[in-house]
Amino acid sequence: MNSKLEISLLYDFYGELLQSSQQRVVELYVNDDLSLSESAELLGISRQGVRDSLARAERKLNEYEKKLGLVRAHREQRERDGKIRGIIRNIRDNPQAADELLTEIEELLKGDD
Repeated sequence: MNSKLEISLLYDFYGELLQSSQQRVVELYVNDDLSLSESAELLGISRQGVRDSLARAERKLNEYEKKLGLVRAHREQRERDGKIRGIIRNIRDNPQAADELLTEIEELLKGDD
């Protein structure tokens, strides 16, 4: 099973594609940080029912990510943005190297064309 943080991130991207009952389970267990027992009590189902529904939701979220790759693309974009910010700081610190550093930015942005 993925970490709660990973499930939460997948849910942010793909949660609307889940059944409403699966959405509620993920929201309670992952986002609201309730235990399986607490979630079960609120939903009026068994602890095992919550666990099964959560497992199905997680499988679906992983399937969506495998097919669509939005989380991966988001992470890659954030990494690229961080590199560009670092290069910009370097340009400010060392204006003489601006041409070389701007070439690095252009290389990072080539994948966006």
